[in-house]
Amino acid sequence: MTDFSARRSHQAAPTPITASFEFFPPKSDKMAETLWSTVKRLETLNPSFVSVTYGAGGSTRERTHKTVERILTETDLLPAAHLTCVGASRTEVDEIVRDYWNLGVRHLVALRGDPLEGIGTRYSPHNNGYAYASDLVAGIKKIADFDISVSGYPEKHPESGSWQSEIDNLKRKVDAGADRIITQYFFDNDLFDDYLDRIAAAGINIPVVPGILPIHNFEQTMVFSAKCGTSIPQWLARRFAGLHNDPETRKLVGVSIACEQVMDLVDRGINDFHFYTMNRADLTYAICHMLGMGQDAPENMAA
Repeated sequence: MTDFSARRSHQAAPTPITASFEFFPPKSDKMAETLWSTVKRLETLNPSFVSVTYGAGGSTRERTHKTVERILTETDLLPAAHLTCVGASRTEVDEIVRDYWNLGVRHLVALRGDPLEGIGTRYSPHNNGYAYASDLVAGIKKIADFDISVSGYPEKHPESGSWQSEIDNLKRKVDAGADRIITQYFFDNDLFDDYLDRIAAAGINIPVVPGILPIHNFEQTMVFSAKCGTSIPQWLARRFAGLHNDPETRKLVGVSIACEQVMDLVDRGINDFHFYTMNRADLTYAICHMLGMGQDAPENMAA
């Protein structure tokens, strides 16, 4: 794929752009303060929902719950809680699901989850637990009528042996009751188009929301991308070349790239996006502001 900026048509979006944001639960009081500042700033953009992640092996269960509860009670945002199959029995997971429903949460992100040892280690289902995300989705739907999001991988999950197995697994999640697919982040929009074609050919017709990662630190992004199976185009690497010790310019480049990517997707007919914020407001806020979210033009502004 070529640079996004070479493809931009500069046509206005036919419908308003909407977005959701992902946060992760803080590990310390200082991180909690940073997260809450981010939440309050991004709240002004009126996202469709915000999600809170679940650590490997369910390691952040309590912190995830507390973060979701605070968002629900102290903001006007609609929180979606991540929930995984790892490290818990069906009885434990079902109890968590009921607790969320009683709390007032109506949206869950159902995932198989990473092993307790982290990405790249072998996954083994809990002996008495939900084995895979499709099982978890079905279990949640039996408890209450949650809105359920599931994950999708435009470049295949690292553990998928083929595209056939990848799409078959996705279809099992959809058939179990999933309401939307949120994708892993990617940087090549042609790969997303190909993914949509594969999904359509399989008869999957629920919404597919592309995941967008505004890049704060390119080196860290490269490391994580290698683990999760996201490719880094050469043109993207060139944009960050020589900026290792220049954080301010990196921010400007990160905003520019994400804006170009999103607007290229808008030109292709996509108008809903999920931003991986990394618990920072600056880049995501700037991108969404440039896309017209959370703002109204002054009435006396010339058309």
